[in-house]
Amino acid sequence: MPVLVTGGAGYIGSHMVLELLDAGEKVFVIDDLSTGFASAVPAGVTFIRGDAGDPALVLRLIAEHAISSIAHFAAKIVVPESVADPLGYYLGNVVKSRSLIEAGLRGGVRHFIFSSTAAVYGNPASNPVGEDAPLNPLSPYGRSKLMTEWMLEDASRAHGLRYVSLRYFNVAGADPQGRAGQSTPRATHLIKTAVQAALGERPYLEVFGTDYPTKDGSCLRDYIQVTDLARAHLAALAHLRDGGDSLTLNCGYGKGFSVLEVVEMVKRVSGVDFDVRVAPRRPGDAAAIVAKPGRIRAELGWTPRHNDLREIVSQALAWERKLIDQRAA
Repeated sequence: MPVLVTGGAGYIGSHMVLELLDAGEKVFVIDDLSTGFASAVPAGVTFIRGDAGDPALVLRLIAEHAISSIAHFAAKIVVPESVADPLGYYLGNVVKSRSLIEAGLRGGVRHFIFSSTAAVYGNPASNPVGEDAPLNPLSPYGRSKLMTEWMLEDASRAHGLRYVSLRYFNVAGADPQGRAGQSTPRATHLIKTAVQAALGERPYLEVFGTDYPTKDGSCLRDYIQVTDLARAHLAALAHLRDGGDSLTLNCGYGKGFSVLEVVEMVKRVSGVDFDVRVAPRRPGDAAAIVAKPGRIRAELGWTPRHNDLREIVSQALAWERKLIDQRAA
């Protein structure tokens, strides 16, 4: 059954496309290439450059290709940017998601997988944090994702749409086969920026705040490898196709690393003692957030394969070197 992937030319979406292809699925990608890359869409995939919030486009694709499932990755994702441009984030992440959901319902789509975020929890009172913890997002980014979760919940009750919302923790690494990775030159992901500093693509790495109430003063995060995350989406799709109920699930490993610990690992793996500078805290950043991962393992039978920080950093380094070589060719 054909699957429509929005944002499939982006970092996480492109890894989902690879997992779908490996599983023998027929895949269609919509991406406006505002942050994605057409080169990230592999052969055998129908690519449409366009806006996932364009209902006419979505309805046409659903009708022409009998699409019954949507995996929605297209979004704006930078927390500090969302604080500076909240209305832009509500447009990109809420208004356009609403249009996509409505188009899916009108076209008869039965299954919807949504790329949500652990930012919906804000600063949790305790860690690890479970799906039933209070929801208190600190940024328009987190609020925009929570609003879409609510829309899906309400659409499910009213119209029978079945969905899985996956709340990502910090996504990192690259496809172990070297087919995809984080390609955005000015991405804000810590491991991406740290390996760029190690390879000389940045003059230094900024650490945003070392005065948090954590073990070393820097933010604490749960880093999930991107292929493991894509496999969680594939398991969510199988769950819905098998008649499973709608779910909201954390995607993380249940183990946290501080920013300074990650920096040290990048230095060890790369062999480069790059310059690290302390900068003020960024607005919207939580001090610490680590997943309680029991529910996704129980509901979807999902088991991580790449939950080793050294491996994740090694993948990111290998991918960054590949990008450098491609630019030099």
